[in-house]
Amino acid sequence: MNAPCNPHRHSYYEAGARERLASLLDAGSFRELLGPAERVTSPHLPPLDAPVAFDDGVVVGRGQLDGRSVLVGAQEGGFNGGAVGEVHGAKLTGLLERALDERPAAVLLLVESGGVRLHEANAGLIAVSEVMRAVLAVRSAGIPVLVLDGGQFGCFGGMGIVARCCDAIVISEEGRLGLSGPEVIETTCGVEEFDSRDRALVWRTVGGKHRYLLGEADVLVADELAAFREAAIRLLDTVPDLSLDALDAEHGRLAARLERFGTCRDALDIWSALGIGQPARLPLLDTDEFLTATADRRA
Repeated sequence: MNAPCNPHRHSYYEAGARERLASLLDAGSFRELLGPAERVTSPHLPPLDAPVAFDDGVVVGRGQLDGRSVLVGAQEGGFNGGAVGEVHGAKLTGLLERALDERPAAVLLLVESGGVRLHEANAGLIAVSEVMRAVLAVRSAGIPVLVLDGGQFGCFGGMGIVARCCDAIVISEEGRLGLSGPEVIETTCGVEEFDSRDRALVWRTVGGKHRYLLGEADVLVADELAAFREAAIRLLDTVPDLSLDALDAEHGRLAARLERFGTCRDALDIWSALGIGQPARLPLLDTDEFLTATADRRA
């Protein structure tokens, strides 16, 4: 197995986009597209006196993963929480469209985003729709699109939909995945529906462990850069399946999940319904202990 660039930095959660790419890919293999010197920035932020970033909060490029060619996009949560604007989305769409010409082993999306950038409104929404369409085009061409989710801002909004349009999701306990973030749910439906200040509630509802148990994430790993790399390597041979049979099967799983858990009020209730003993202890377990305790108990 080829070595990553930076084996000494451990936490995926604490790393930035470029640090994650450096540890994910084989040493010296990453080549950035539209790099810092290009200064491709959002045209919508300066009129609002909002700061811009030289990469608009996303790094795209090509590299090698265990000796195999991949295209990669990594969102930078440190800029606007990884929110998607026109340029940010165009970079991801362009990366995916490039895959149709270059035919890499896979496209890897290192997601970290609160959703659409509010400053850019409709431009951001359109950008997300273009990313989704590009993901499906790449998968239709037989190239897997893989998601890595373990950043500080999670993966919400439009990027949450994008992630679920992909072939597989690798997530850590610290990763989060959902359509609406906790604060949005509380603002819209009230604190009685969802208390965003209850961190234990937030993590057991949208956190990596719960998303893995529901079958929305395919692989649960520890918060280690090396663990994400190893999981991505194992998924390189994923075969995309956009057939009608696959779609029908997914609809069947969703219907069964609603039937089984539709009356549950909390993730703890769902874990109990899955037959997991002492469900309240799950948040306290490390990743290996959790996987052992929940073996064959996923929805």
